[in-house]
Amino acid sequence: MESGIDSKSKGEKGTILVTNDDGIQAPGLNALVSVLVSTHRFNVLVCAPQLEMSAVSHSITWRQPLRVEKVEMDGATAFKASGTPADCASLGVSSVLFPSVPDLVISGINQGSNCGYHTVYSGTTAGAREAFLNGVPAISISYDCYGGLSFEEFEKMLSLIDIIVIVTINKNIDSAAAKACLPIISGIIAEIKNNTYPQGCFLNMDLPKDVANHKGYKVTKQGKSMMKIRWKQITSHGQPSEIEHHHLFRRQISITPLGVLTHPDKDCKAYFEDWLPNLIQQHQSHNPLLD
Repeated sequence: MESGIDSKSKGEKGTILVTNDDGIQAPGLNALVSVLVSTHRFNVLVCAPQLEMSAVSHSITWRQPLRVEKVEMDGATAFKASGTPADCASLGVSSVLFPSVPDLVISGINQGSNCGYHTVYSGTTAGAREAFLNGVPAISISYDCYGGLSFEEFEKMLSLIDIIVIVTINKNIDSAAAKACLPIISGIIAEIKNNTYPQGCFLNMDLPKDVANHKGYKVTKQGKSMMKIRWKQITSHGQPSEIEHHHLFRRQISITPLGVLTHPDKDCKAYFEDWLPNLIQQHQSHNPLLD
């Protein structure tokens, strides 16, 4: 996928657009923006939903206009929008809201991890994916603030969501999570400026719960974990050492390259490559008119 950004000189600050699905007021987004601004290395732009938009996936606003309003955010140029994370990313890289296209789009920091099939439902991942579709390098970042809870404990917590989520966000999503992302963000900006950053994927980054004491960074592949209704876990059949959720339990920061095209498992592809000719042959033998 070709980049939609112009090459910047090495002496200029990198421009980063931040969006999310938890909304413009979310502590995760505000902590990330604060840390980025504090480095004095980046021009920071923000376009985020005015309301909480978790699990809206890659939905977009189609039949009504977006309402956009400027908001105050120290050190950044920030807007809230009436749309989805994908809307915000699309608008933010369009050169309509801001005078130029950002070097990098970051979607997050999300409250809760986004591993396995959850990336399909995630508005956080969709914000990064939309930027990628527009040719702009992107990262989605999520924080496993619920790590260590059993499914029973997690279900019980959801019954108290109005109380506990507010407490959990303010206590756990802080500058430590944002600072843990800085080496990756700075490295990507450097690669972009050198025109050496690969354009074939975007990154999905998951931070372990005890992020202040994390045990390093690990490139992983997308697993198949998810929670279905009634919170019955469907675990991945891949190699545990490669799957992103496995490394969160080991207090490592997971970095998973993702694409937009969905490729089936090799076994499924091989099965249908064998199945289809046999099926056609069987039908033709019963109905010569199909020849």
